[in-house]
Amino acid sequence: MSPVSHYLLVFISVLSLSRVTEAQAAPAIFYPFGSVAGDTVNITVEDENSTLINLWSPFVFFGRMYNRTYVNNNGHLTFNQPSSQFISQYFPINGSEDIIAPLWTDVDVSINGIISYQQYSTGSVLTRATRDINQYFPGLSFTAKCVLVATWDRVAYFYHSGTETSFQVVLISGSDLSFILMNYGDCAVGYNNVQAGYDTINSTAYFKIPGSDNGSFTPNLKNSTNVNVPGRWAFRVEGGPDQNNLQENIIGIQMRVTSFSDLRESANIETVLEKLQQELIKYGLPNSVKLKLRRVQKTQP
Repeated sequence: MSPVSHYLLVFISVLSLSRVTEAQAAPAIFYPFGSVAGDTVNITVEDENSTLINLWSPFVFFGRMYNRTYVNNNGHLTFNQPSSQFISQYFPINGSEDIIAPLWTDVDVSINGIISYQQYSTGSVLTRATRDINQYFPGLSFTAKCVLVATWDRVAYFYHSGTETSFQVVLISGSDLSFILMNYGDCAVGYNNVQAGYDTINSTAYFKIPGSDNGSFTPNLKNSTNVNVPGRWAFRVEGGPDQNNLQENIIGIQMRVTSFSDLRESANIETVLEKLQQELIKYGLPNSVKLKLRRVQKTQP
């Protein structure tokens, strides 16, 4: 008897056309960082410090062009003003600030760990960034012109001595294109509020890494990905207001699953839909897509 194949038929309702398209645990995916790489190290006894960085090349983030950014101690970047907010807010915030949050939580480097950063306009880091972006977003013939690497290396959570968490965000720009890489090494269980992803002014575009708002999931970040590289998330983010017009489109998708029983539980269905959504976003569909399960059916191959 030939094996039965199972397919998940998903209909996607697109409500917005915003355009998305030296760590110990993960040295292969982290870009160079720390004193060995010549980073500027942010040494502070306060856990709410922010460092202003004047960008060597403009970074376009969903239609807004920025010439500077703030690396905030608590695991996120802002553009218009520094942020000392140590209690993360869950995306979408519908607020007045663009935010890039590799891991927004209450960090305390006075206990342990460092935060460091460096910009590049030439050299092997640009070569690496160019290669990575063309691999994850084929067909663009992209060339990186400027790269900013900010790293939180073995930082502690506030009021939890002994915790060590390592993560990194990489801003990559070239021509009129902008990209973000988020890299994760070993991460301790999050005891405080946590959130990973990005959000925009009025949340016209936003993304949260699935499960990242739950502290118990934080150690799994080093295994999560949307580009088939464990511990790495990649996003295209130049966007634009003209891509956020409210429209309604229906798309049918057929997907093979390995076991029909996997889809008998609603929690498993939600997991499948969530993973599918991230894969669609990787290839340029809006990050505001809504996935609904229309039906599950068995078919012969």
